[in-house]
Amino acid sequence: MTTTSQVETKQRPWWLTLIAGILALIVGGVLLWAPAKTKVETYQVLVAVLGVYWLVEGIFDIVSIFVDHSMWGWKLFIGLISIVAGGAILMYPIAAALTLPKIFVLVVGIWGLMYGIILLIMAFRGAGWGAGILAVLGIVFGIALIVNYAVPGMGLAMLWTVAVFGVIGGIAMIFQAFRQRSA
Repeated sequence: MTTTSQVETKQRPWWLTLIAGILALIVGGVLLWAPAKTKVETYQVLVAVLGVYWLVEGIFDIVSIFVDHSMWGWKLFIGLISIVAGGAILMYPIAAALTLPKIFVLVVGIWGLMYGIILLIMAFRGAGWGAGILAVLGIVFGIALIVNYAVPGMGLAMLWTVAVFGVIGGIAMIFQAFRQRSA
């Protein structure tokens, strides 16, 4: 019989978690404190940052498959969806900015919910409490956007939500990366 202490669970490499945490912190910081003075500038910053973030995060998700083969199907699915969404946003930033108040908010909500569920599963399988915190934030973020995607002003609410999620999640991921490295 195998005990819990005998079973080792594979985690993302600490440096991937560190890079993702730094990127999330930068995204959140830019969205909270950037000098975007008009709504147009704010939406342009949001669209560009989210496009780059999704593209990079999707690549990291796919790279993590080669390091940790567990749940590779989900990682591949989320990675591909993130890459396609990030690429589409970067290719069509004006169209993405115009659809932001409704369709884009719904897509972000679904993505956040799915990503949160996957992180929650990974947290229970040994990915650590940092993944658990990000999972809860992702699920709450996703549900909030899905339920309210048609409400006028959700674009601005999404801006603040993404910013706070990025800062808190980035700090948690950076802390978790150094915790992983020391372990």
